[in-house]
Amino acid sequence: MMTQKFLSNRDRIRGVCAELFANSGYHATGIAEISAAVGLGRGALYHYIGSKETLLYEICGRQLAEMNATAAALALEEPDPTIRLRELARSLLRNIAEHKAEWSVFFREHGALTGARRDIIFAKRAEYEEHWRHAVDQAVRDGSFRPLPPLIIKGVLGMFNYSYLWLSIDGPSTPEQIADDFIDTLIEGMRKS
Repeated sequence: MMTQKFLSNRDRIRGVCAELFANSGYHATGIAEISAAVGLGRGALYHYIGSKETLLYEICGRQLAEMNATAAALALEEPDPTIRLRELARSLLRNIAEHKAEWSVFFREHGALTGARRDIIFAKRAEYEEHWRHAVDQAVRDGSFRPLPPLIIKGVLGMFNYSYLWLSIDGPSTPEQIADDFIDTLIEGMRKS
């Protein structure tokens, strides 16, 4: 059984490593550098992380799991697809702004995962895309949006996801204001005339 202290230390290590991987890259960050940054010897470090790839997997999966949970709750709670899209956009940009290091690692490094870990992350990413696709498809079915090409979701999410490079929690606009500007432009462009 994992104690609270163990979980707390693992969370701290994961946070430090997200910063290291975001700044230097997954492959360029060695175990010795991680050990020094978290103040643990190799043996103690491996006790907490298992392997460097396990650490990458947890960093990549954590915020993705959070966004899938948020999207699933919205799918149950909000019947209006345009409002749901707005809330998806707002929650995504808020999460990216609050967890820039983790998202930087996800977007740049998730391809370094192998085997089942890679498959799980790709499936979770597809699950999140499906929440957006469902909202857009519902808006097309109810006549709010014109018919749209299937790749539109990848383009829309690309616009939001790219914000990890420039979005700042302390910027002149809140993540929610930026999300509203983005989604207003998108909804107007997708609206059926």
